Amino acid sequence: MTSRSEAPTLGISVYPDLRPLEEIAAYMVKAARYGYTRVFSSMFSVEGGPREVLDLFKRLNEVAHENGMRVSLDVNPQCMERFGATPNDLSVYHSIGTDILRMDGAYGEEDNVRMLNNPYGMQIEYNASALSPDVIEALVGRGIKKERMLACHNFYPQRYTGLRWDRFIEVNARLGQAGLHVGAFVSSHASQTHGVWDAVDGLPTVERLRDFPSDLQARILAAAGTTDIFFGNAYATDEELKAVHEGLEDGRKHVRIEPVYDLSPTEREILFEFTQHMDMGDSSEWMWRSRLPRVEYANREILPRRHASREFVPGDVVMVNDNYKHYAGEVQVVLQPMANDGTRNLVARIDEQEMTMFDVVGAFDQVIFDAAL
Repeated sequence: MTSRSEAPTLGISVYPDLRPLEEIAAYMVKAARYGYTRVFSSMFSVEGGPREVLDLFKRLNEVAHENGMRVSLDVNPQCMERFGATPNDLSVYHSIGTDILRMDGAYGEEDNVRMLNNPYGMQIEYNASALSPDVIEALVGRGIKKERMLACHNFYPQRYTGLRWDRFIEVNARLGQAGLHVGAFVSSHASQTHGVWDAVDGLPTVERLRDFPSDLQARILAAAGTTDIFFGNAYATDEELKAVHEGLEDGRKHVRIEPVYDLSPTEREILFEFTQHMDMGDSSEWMWRSRLPRVEYANREILPRRHASREFVPGDVVMVNDNYKHYAGEVQVVLQPMANDGTRNLVARIDEQEMTMFDVVGAFDQVIFDAAL
């Protein structure tokens, strides 16, 4: 991972079979105002005659385009057959203004090549969990440009069925190294949201993140290499749309911390105004270390402050004090219990959910500490 990267592309999911298009259009206008540029919708779950469904999605695509948004439609082999499409002929999807086809199903290499070579410039988006670098390289070997391919994880309406955390990390790393954009979903916690298959518990990709605040879900996904982040259920609130955008817009990893004690001006400045917090990649398993402040603030006092506990625990944020002058000013996030030997001041706490960020913040990633409200 790098110290700073591009901000992820943000998207929403909409369900024209469940809500009127006028309502969806208002949601798109709102999302676009906060910088959302992609729309996801499932085509194969919509009932009705072929012409009726195609007309519905044509209107949906038009509204999205009016708001500067690109649309990804989820289809499968049965859906393609239903609308008269084949790997050789995707004209029906082009005729309704589709930007991206998300393939929810298995296709062989020959069919993949035909679809990727469509003359309309439609990108093809594959199920991230089922896509391997070997498949990607085989397609590249057939003359396909990687820009024509995307990957996107599934979402999971039923509680406890979402993707395993370690599996998600593994897939993202693999596809990121292969040079693909990778999408995933977060949940809105607004009341009375909706989605496919009577979704009532959100529509996230990763089960572990299901109940986390939406903006924290998004920050974690981005830190794990996700390049396209969608709300899975609708409608996210204004506050959620804004918080996700603001937490990701500068391409840095933001971590919320809660200050403790009455911090000195120097402690507060190091935590919240210093912008080069990063780990150099050789820290122990006990801590995440930001060393650069001890250089920048070498001539400033950091007076020792007594902390009654004999040890620091995971989630504690400590700062080395003048009892160990060579390291004074260094910021450390505690990952395993550490003895309190008087050389560190407790300056902040990070809650358990927020600490998940340190599963995915890599060496030389710039971290910005924000004060929790």
